[in-house]
Amino acid sequence: MLYNSEQIKELLPHRYPFLLVDRVIEIREEEGLQTIIAQKCVSRNEPFFEGHFPGYAVMPGVLILEAMAQAGACYVLGLPEYKGKLVLFTGADNVKWRRQVIPGDVLTFEVTVGNIRHNIGSGKGRALVDGKVACEANITFIVK
Repeated sequence: MLYNSEQIKELLPHRYPFLLVDRVIEIREEEGLQTIIAQKCVSRNEPFFEGHFPGYAVMPGVLILEAMAQAGACYVLGLPEYKGKLVLFTGADNVKWRRQVIPGDVLTFEVTVGNIRHNIGSGKGRALVDGKVACEANITFIVK
């Protein structure tokens, strides 16, 4: 494991209940780009399950997308030139939700970060449960 939950809190400004990444497992190079692998253990105790939906707990898709963006931000904020900065999510394209995420699932995020130019960057991410795609998207961000 590269980063545990306490180390992630040193990188990201998010806090409970909005910190949605539990651990970073690995960073690897693929085709000249860096891919970060991170996870979120989805617990029945998550506050959003109170209202989404009573009697049929499903993680909101926008929070899956946000968690994916936070995983990518862990990579960016781990780079020396961006340490202590803020990564703001600016867009998502080609978002597809493929399966529901429920309590007990472990979401694994694979986010490949493209080039960052003039503090603007992009990435391509997938959220998986048991190796099956739950969500995929192209995301854009700015570093402030």
